[in-house]
Amino acid sequence: METPNLPTAPIARTGVLLLLIALCGIAGISTFYFVREHKQSQQLASTNQALTANLNQVQGQLQALTDKLNALTTAQSVPAMQSVPTTVTEPTSPRPSAMGARVHKKPVHKMVARKAPADDPRWNQVQGQLSDQQKQLASTREEMEKSRAELDGRLNSTRDELNGSISHTRDELNSSIARTHEDVVVLQKRGERNYYEFHLDKSKTFQRVGPISVSLRKVNLKHKNYNLALMVDDAQLEKKNVNMLEPVWITLSDRPQPVELVVNEVRKDQITGYLSEPKYKKSELSASTTAPDKTAQPQ
Repeated sequence: METPNLPTAPIARTGVLLLLIALCGIAGISTFYFVREHKQSQQLASTNQALTANLNQVQGQLQALTDKLNALTTAQSVPAMQSVPTTVTEPTSPRPSAMGARVHKKPVHKMVARKAPADDPRWNQVQGQLSDQQKQLASTREEMEKSRAELDGRLNSTRDELNGSISHTRDELNSSIARTHEDVVVLQKRGERNYYEFHLDKSKTFQRVGPISVSLRKVNLKHKNYNLALMVDDAQLEKKNVNMLEPVWITLSDRPQPVELVVNEVRKDQITGYLSEPKYKKSELSASTTAPDKTAQPQ
């Protein structure tokens, strides 16, 4: 029996194609890695150049600073006197010897001082300038100490006067502030001002109190303060975070002195206090001063 012939040609072609494909893949991968390494080497080279330039710049700056420092050191150095020993050979008288030896000359060492070089005029000029500056600094320091002492004295005097004025004003205010209804009655008996007591609840509506209208907007019971809205001469004003027993002074157009409002009791959403105003208006005072004296007798 004869064996059939196997198709070897297609198998060989397939092997060659696979080999070519593998070679192409290897060549592509090699090219990719070569390009990437080339770019990396270029980047490293540019980075090295930048670092070298920066290093050269820093070295130049350091060299410039060193030169300046050396120049300053040279300008400030003072040549000092130097003593240099010199050797002087002098003949000595022959000394007799029993052996009839020769007479030897021995060197004699003497210290000869060199003449000090003349002072540098530039250094003398620098010394003079430094001395003048030290004198000016000492004079300025003395003037500053004197001015500071005078200023401290003035400040102490002004502080004492201010403390005395504040204490006097505090005493006057404390004596004129009513803490209770009985205190308001006592102030009314003086006859110097008109007093209006009020009791306000938290509301947006206004309540008439003497010459103004008042509205309680907020109460802080913990800190004993409150916020008010006021209608004064057809204008609305606001007073915020007013403490209990703190007087609120309000200036009116037809009053010779300010109106005083004081809250002497703070409760939850409620306040109690009083308002005082001058006894007479400006118009009443001007009318009393300009009115003719009817009791005067005609001459």
